[in-house]
Amino acid sequence: MSDRWLIVGLGNPGQKYERTRHNAGFWFLDALDRRQTLSLKPNRKLHGEAAKLSFSGADCVFLRPDTFMNHSGQAVRAAADYFDVGPERVVIAYDDLDLPPGTVRLKQGGGHGGHNGLRSTFSHLGSKSFWRVRIGIGHPGIREAVTPWVLGRATVEDEKAIVEAIDRAADALPDLLAGRPDKAMQRLHTRPERVSSEQAGRKES
Repeated sequence: MSDRWLIVGLGNPGQKYERTRHNAGFWFLDALDRRQTLSLKPNRKLHGEAAKLSFSGADCVFLRPDTFMNHSGQAVRAAADYFDVGPERVVIAYDDLDLPPGTVRLKQGGGHGGHNGLRSTFSHLGSKSFWRVRIGIGHPGIREAVTPWVLGRATVEDEKAIVEAIDRAADALPDLLAGRPDKAMQRLHTRPERVSSEQAGRKES
């Protein structure tokens, strides 16, 4: 396998889903693009938009799947195979219900936590050892409300917190790419967690 990295943002294609919580992984790519132009271009073989370039001194491929979330793994596998990237050098950014807005975590390995994009990636990639950028979006409180929650737009306050967390993750990525994951984690994990206004209201009621 090469020393190349594959950085993927998960989400659903189309303007309808652009600002939904489920597209936080796409927002991560947008944040990286603001730091260094990625010039993502449609690639039918890779089932999405992709770009290969040097980012912070590392050989990287960036991928925004144009499959829907449930089939994200198809694009991840296609890009990993085409660019000869092993699972341990794949980084996937996605929305995480288990973390409050304003929180972001970096980890390697683990389960899918019910996230359909990760479940699809497990199936297609055949490995759980990739890196995850877990972007907190909060939880609606009941399981039945999860789907409209992730496919809905966050409050102004929560969206601001999510975007700020994504910016911190984008700033920390170069440390991971340089072989300093502990430093990247320290930068992200030492900030206090934030409880959203909606979650606070549910706790009080």
